[in-house]
Formats: sequence, C-alpha cells, structure tokens
Amino acid sequence: MSKIEITCLDSQQADFETRLDKMLAWESVSDAGVNQTVNEIIGRIRAEGDAALVEYTNRFDRMRVASMAELEMGQERLQQALEGLPAEQRQALEKAAQRVRAYHEKQLAGSWQYTEDDGTMLGQQVTPMDRVGLYVPGGKAAYPSSVLMNALPAHVAGVEEIIMVVPTPDGVVNELVLAAAAVAGVSRVFTVGGAQAVAALAYGTETVPRVDKIVGPGNIFVATAKRAVFGAVGIDMIAGPSEILVICDGDTDPDWVAMDLFSQAEHDEDAQSILVCPDAEFIEQVKASIEKLLPTMEREEIIRQSLGNRAIIIKAQDLSDAARINNRVAPEHLELSVADPKALLKEIRHAGAIFMGRYTAEALGDYCAGPNHVLPTSGTARFSSPLGVYDFQKRSSLIMFSDEGASEMGKVASVLARGEGLTAHARSAEYRIKS
Repeated sequence: MSKIEITCLDSQQADFETRLDKMLAWESVSDAGVNQTVNEIIGRIRAEGDAALVEYTNRFDRMRVASMAELEMGQERLQQALEGLPAEQRQALEKAAQRVRAYHEKQLAGSWQYTEDDGTMLGQQVTPMDRVGLYVPGGKAAYPSSVLMNALPAHVAGVEEIIMVVPTPDGVVNELVLAAAAVAGVSRVFTVGGAQAVAALAYGTETVPRVDKIVGPGNIFVATAKRAVFGAVGIDMIAGPSEILVICDGDTDPDWVAMDLFSQAEHDEDAQSILVCPDAEFIEQVKASIEKLLPTMEREEIIRQSLGNRAIIIKAQDLSDAARINNRVAPEHLELSVADPKALLKEIRHAGAIFMGRYTAEALGDYCAGPNHVLPTSGTARFSSPLGVYDFQKRSSLIMFSDEGASEMGKVASVLARGEGLTAHARSAEYRIKS
C-alpha cells in the first residue's frame, strides 16, 4: 500500500484560514433526486398508511411480509434477545445503560415558581413529551449504543411511550439492538426504516402511532425525511459525518493519538480526524504511528480513504493557538491530550464533548462514560448541545396575576399596546385596571 497523504497545515501560513475552510467544508444538503424520492415516499405514507409502509419495506429491505403485524416486535421478543446474549455482552450493555441513566438523571429539570409582593405568581412548568420516535440504523450500521443514548434520556425525562424503528434488510435482526431496546425501556419496536419509517412516525399510520419528536441517526434519505417533516414533529438534528479533534502537547504516546484518530475515521470515508499540536517532531511520530498501525485495522480501507480525503494535521504555535483553532472548528469530539487539561479547558468555547487528559479516549464516550454520544457536527457545536433529557421536556410559562398586580401591569400593557396600534390588547388589559 502507498503512503497516506494527509493534509498538513501550519497556523502561521498566510493562507491557513482559507485552506482550513476548504478542508472543513461539508455539503450535507440532499440533491434534487433524493428530495423528490423522499417527498414521494412521505406523500404515499400520509395517504395510504400501513399499505405503503409494508410495500416500501418489502421493496427496499428485500422482505416478504403481508401486513404490519409481521413488522412489530413485542416486549417478549425484546426480552428474549436480552436473555440470549452472552453473559459478558449483557453485563457490558447493562453497565453502560446504568452509567448513561445516572448521568442523565442529573439533567432532569424541575418546575419552579415565585410570588411577588402583590400576590402575582410567575413560574415555569416542565413536562415530558407524550411520545417520541427513535430511529436506529440497520444492516452494517447497527449501533446498540445509539439505542441507549437516545432512549434513556427520554425515559429519564418521563416520556410515556418510546417508539423504535429499525430496518432489518433481508430479515436479518441484530439481537444486540433488540436487547438494548429492552434495557433502555423502549415501548414498541417496528422493523421498518428509511424515509418511510420517518414519515410513519411523523404522521402516524393505522399501526404506527404519531410521535412528538424523532431522534436518531440515519442515511441521507433518513436525514432528508427528518428535515422534511420538521414542523409536524420535532427532530434532534441533521447530523453530518463524525469528527474528532485532538489537541496534544507532544507527550502522549503517538500510537494512542493515531488510534484515537482512527476511531473516527473508521466510521466512514467522510469522517474527519484532526490533530493540532505545537510540536513538529511529535507530529512526525504520529504520522509514523499511522503508517505502522493502519495495516493492522479491520476497516483499513475506510480509514485510509477518510484520512486521505478529510484528515488534517495542524502545526500550532502553542496550546493557546491550538485552543483558538479548536474554537474555529467547533468539533463534535475534542480530546485535550495534554498535561493540564483543566487549565486548557478555560480557553475552549466550542465542542460537542470534551475528553480531558491522556487516558480519556473518545471511544469511552461512545459507549459507557455516561454523557450522551449524540453530538452536534459540522461546526454546529457553536450553537448546539449534546442530546439530553432537556430535549424530551417542554417548558410552559406560568402567569397568575393578583387583582392588584393586574391593575398595575395593565397600565404598562395599555401604553405599549396602544403604541403598537393594537386596541383590543390595550382594552383587554384596561378592563382589569382598578378605577
């Protein structure tokens, strides 16, 4: 195999920002053909319900089923999958679920209110959504960890019903995914996928109930469908390829850093791995580790293409410069592989999840650290946050005026409403003003 040509940049280059922008660019917008296909599928699901869902499932997943009854897996089947796991797998799954649940229980927001001197009460009532949909990829990209990360926060939030959809191409079922659904408290599971599953969750069919929000990753058709149904339902995000940015001071084992870069590159050819380091000699050591370790990887070709197409190695001036570059990138995953990560943390503003210290591999966060692994990608960490309990809760404002408060605030509202030319607003408030 030929040597990998990874893009190398220096933050002091005159064209650094331009070249960095070019490497970071990711066009996630679907083309006209994908949009047309998705719109047709959504239209048919809305019009024909179960019949269209069964037809699409037979066509796209190479199935032969006659009705939706054959595409639902009951709680007994989920429990059977859990009980059938090898002991080591079951223990790992349950331990991960325990940690994810414990972390998300800390996020649970409560209602609050306060009373002003005149007796007016103001506050906020926090309530869970009634029903949410969880999309789980099928086939080769079957991730039981994603079931835990999406379902458990909803469960902690108090969502009454969690509906999971997962395609089973050629009828092949992933037992670990079903076991994860049992552990995470999923209510119902339908073995359907693609844009048709998203449409069914968004609008409902005779069998699949309509949900309030759809979460979970999928291919371009799933992402396009989620974008199309947003507004009818909530969605978590439109996710791009997985990303990691490693800031290293040059004192971590270069093999560790190389493997951490591989851990994202092995997802798919569009994943992006970035190393930012002020030590030029260490950068060369990491490059040597990459060449040495790559032939040992099962997904060597995917990693090779990912690193060759999208990886970036950046020589920074110092760690502060590295932090500045990170904030410019706003990566999904950030590793602070440095001697004093807590000190450097103060300079970090944008990252989906921050892994601190040489021993904290990003891979731990994917499975069992506890925090959610559903994270903002493609620079959206500038304004977005990890999936959490708060994504499954709604906030309602509470307002109850006393007669005295209504009289005083009515005067304020009257002036503002008349200033906007809204007379009915003004008179509605004025009725409550004491003479």
